[in-house]
Amino acid sequence: MTDLLDTNVWITVLRKSNPHLANRFRATAPDRIKVCSIVVAELRHGCLRSAKPEDNRAAVDALLAPITSLPFDDSAAEQFARIRHTLEQDGRMIGPLDAQIAAIALANHCVLVTHNSSEFSRIPRLLIEDWQRT
Repeated sequence: MTDLLDTNVWITVLRKSNPHLANRFRATAPDRIKVCSIVVAELRHGCLRSAKPEDNRAAVDALLAPITSLPFDDSAAEQFARIRHTLEQDGRMIGPLDAQIAAIALANHCVLVTHNSSEFSRIPRLLIEDWQRT
């Protein structure tokens, strides 16, 4: 199955702050790892807010260069509408960007790799893994 990495995972990879996650990242076949347009936007926004925006943008671009980016397309929009409707009915909303990331994962049959499982676990049918847990 394909792994869609959430923003917090990419940040941890970039910072080299978790050896367990780094080992799991290196052990995963590159063609199994995906990013999505929402995560790319969040990473690029983080670069702009940083003390070294050009250096950080170069590091992000180099890391993501070989990775396929999945778009927020009409299929993801349909999943997003279902997620939002379900969570609103349950009174358990999550942030709109996280809902979009989850929608892209569902639309593309991906496992969402995140360290934010408390929020994403509210979404029915979404498969989640936390590579930062030892």
